[in-house]
Amino acid sequence: MLLIQLTEVSKYYQERCAIDRITFTVEKGEVFGFLDPNGAGKTTTMRMMTGLLQSKRGEI
Repeated sequence: MLLIQLTEVSKYYQERCAIDRITFTVEKGEVFGFLDPNGAGKTTTMRMMTGLLQSKRGEI
C-alpha cells in the first residue's frame, strides 16, 4: 500500500532551486531516510511532505 509519493517535485526560493524534480515513493511499513550534505534540501523536502511548504511544481 502506497503511503507517500512525490512526483517531479521542485521548490525554488526566488531564483534559487532548492529541490529539482525529486521523485520517490514510500510503501506502508517501509523505513526511509535522507542522506545528503548540508544544504541539499532534506528539510525543505520534509516540509513540503508535511504541508508546511508549497512546491513550485509536481505532486505530493
